[in-house]
Amino acid sequence: MAYPDLQSFAQALEEAGQLKRITTSVDPLLEITEITDRVSKSPAAGDAPPPATDPVHGRRGGHALLFENVEGSSIPLAINLYGSYERMRMALGGESFEVLAGRVKELIKPEVPTTLIAKLKKLPDLAKLAGFGPKSVKSGICQQVVHTDDASLHDLPVMQCWPDDGGRYITFAGVYSVAPDTGVKNVGMYRIQLFGPKTAAVHWHMHHDGAAHFRKYAARGEPMPLALVFGAESVLPYAATCPLPPDVSELLFAGFLNGGGVELVKCKTIDLEVPANAEIVVEGLVDPQETLLEGPFGDHTGFYSLADCYPKFTVTAITHRRDPIYPSTIVGKPPMEDYYMGKATERIFLPLFQMVVPDVLDYSLPMYGAFHNCAFVKICKEYPMQARKVMSAIWGAGQMMFTKLIIVVDEHVNVHDEHDVLFHVGANWDPRRDTMVIDGPIDILDHASPLYGSGAKMGIDATRKIPGEGQIREWPAEIEMTDDIRGLVARRWGDYQL
Repeated sequence: MAYPDLQSFAQALEEAGQLKRITTSVDPLLEITEITDRVSKSPAAGDAPPPATDPVHGRRGGHALLFENVEGSSIPLAINLYGSYERMRMALGGESFEVLAGRVKELIKPEVPTTLIAKLKKLPDLAKLAGFGPKSVKSGICQQVVHTDDASLHDLPVMQCWPDDGGRYITFAGVYSVAPDTGVKNVGMYRIQLFGPKTAAVHWHMHHDGAAHFRKYAARGEPMPLALVFGAESVLPYAATCPLPPDVSELLFAGFLNGGGVELVKCKTIDLEVPANAEIVVEGLVDPQETLLEGPFGDHTGFYSLADCYPKFTVTAITHRRDPIYPSTIVGKPPMEDYYMGKATERIFLPLFQMVVPDVLDYSLPMYGAFHNCAFVKICKEYPMQARKVMSAIWGAGQMMFTKLIIVVDEHVNVHDEHDVLFHVGANWDPRRDTMVIDGPIDILDHASPLYGSGAKMGIDATRKIPGEGQIREWPAEIEMTDDIRGLVARRWGDYQL
């Protein structure tokens, strides 16, 4: 199982040499960002060999940091907790991403048992799945201390990350909401800008589930209950960022990763349940009509997202455990903490991706693509125009619809080696014959698109060409050594005294 709360996770990181404490007084306005940015781009703690899925950037990530003396607050601030492959694995219970992907694959097997014996054999799996759901409890450490009239966001060590940010931002809270008509819960991770001790703005894009919940409340003219949750089970911050299929609960997925259901406790002032093991919970209501001018904000694209109007959030209570820790993160030019969380998703969600697009053998979202700008995709090509079919399927698959550039390569190409991919683009791609350009939804943060949230996307077919794919000359064989000679040289490598 993963860690039951943030403090036990932080303690495990420290014992593993993955966390450093900073006792020097630090300013949450810019200073913590500059320190963390330098650390996140330094060699990873332990300097373990990079994984095969990311041979170029696997050694980065630095240490997790615990700032014990943050100016203006009595609460310590933890940051970069998930900012390396090793820490991501620890947060998810110590299993490799490949093992977790295997568990996901077993969970989504489409075979339906047809005989009584097969159904009986399936019962243990179904019972186990049933145990992954969240569980309501009467009390939790997140409510050891309760503030209502005296609740103030200014008591938290909220950071201003970058010089031109519109103000201080909450960046690493799970944002909990419930659809008013269906009761479906959502946990997202959206940035929150502070405007006063009890006032903030909630930034969510139109495509996000939290925004969909808000539109339903706004249509009714009702304020929307919202809770900001800091910490809790170590799997929860990751689950909040996952691109889950519609109506699949982040809490259920967190329970699946955790090996047991997340315990929830009723909020003090709003009709929501939140993780009982959280460090801090901010309860409040989102106004159905009033907005605030939120932003700019230095974003994961490496650029500032522009200021715009977003719903006003009013605090009704702040609860926390005794002696809490406040988790935070920064985003900007990669690699940063979100890069490793995204890479974990890339690996763990491969089986789900293959359910939607079965042609895909593997894929990679390279660091410089900021997750939505570029995807490398490997297929085993069997018929003409298969690469274009795959591109179209990807652009219709959930949040992959935002992918601005898709490069499709053959099965022998390593999609995790950008040089190998670009070599085959140069070798196999004719710009006129092998390029596909379409219009469609684009990530809201893409400032290059001519329209807000809408623009062009391009696919490049870098596979070998076969009859039926336009005019092609005789296709040459790619230079490759035989396996027996490779094996011979590998065995005799020491004899060469190189």
